[in-house]
Amino acid sequence: MNGDLSIVDFSGVYEAEGFLPALQARGLPFRLVRLDDIEGTNCYCDPESEAEIGRRLAPVRKCGIRWIDSGDYHYVSKILAGGETAPFTLVLVDNHPDDQEPAFGGVLSCGSWIRDMKEKNPMLEAVWTLGPDHRIRNDRGTVDRELEGGIDDLLAALDGKRVYLSVDKDVLDRSSARTDWSQGTYPLDVLKGWIGEILKKDVIAIDLCGEMTPAKGATPEDLRINCETNIELQEFILDCLK
Repeated sequence: MNGDLSIVDFSGVYEAEGFLPALQARGLPFRLVRLDDIEGTNCYCDPESEAEIGRRLAPVRKCGIRWIDSGDYHYVSKILAGGETAPFTLVLVDNHPDDQEPAFGGVLSCGSWIRDMKEKNPMLEAVWTLGPDHRIRNDRGTVDRELEGGIDDLLAALDGKRVYLSVDKDVLDRSSARTDWSQGTYPLDVLKGWIGEILKKDVIAIDLCGEMTPAKGATPEDLRINCETNIELQEFILDCLK
């Protein structure tokens, strides 16, 4: 996986947090894709909007690291992964499984995109989830246990596989992340440990979301905490790729 960096901006949150200036101050180049003018994207994404998002994201599909805004837009991982032309395994780190039935017919949503991927992406071989109910699961039904036992079985399953990693920071405790969804209780060091081990495999890309926007009630403290965590994760990921 390369260390090329892209920022997918629906809400302006990365500017509000100070994350973009922080990247610039560190001399880290990034490609910014603004999508705030597309209607029908917040939590739910109608087919027309999905097609337009996919068109605009085409130039950043080769970026290894993609920041994709708040959890309301986690479905962007489904759109980006739709460009894969070889089989891959999806590893989802999230406080929610994101595999619900869509609430409105076939409309893509932040809570149904995993189910949508399973139905529509022929390159998707398997899905592993870390976080919901403090458990680790795969969609083959062979693993469903407490996550506190570690991720050795996941790491073994990833040997020889192309891996797509998608992370929602709502898996973290509130000292490390502030979101407007129900959150997990994992410290940042635990998340970094998982990411670091997974990045030893053949990871093709990592998506990260889980911001809290001012429009959803984020306070200056919320924005500060999320920015600091983003910087730490960004630098950690780059270190892992060296």
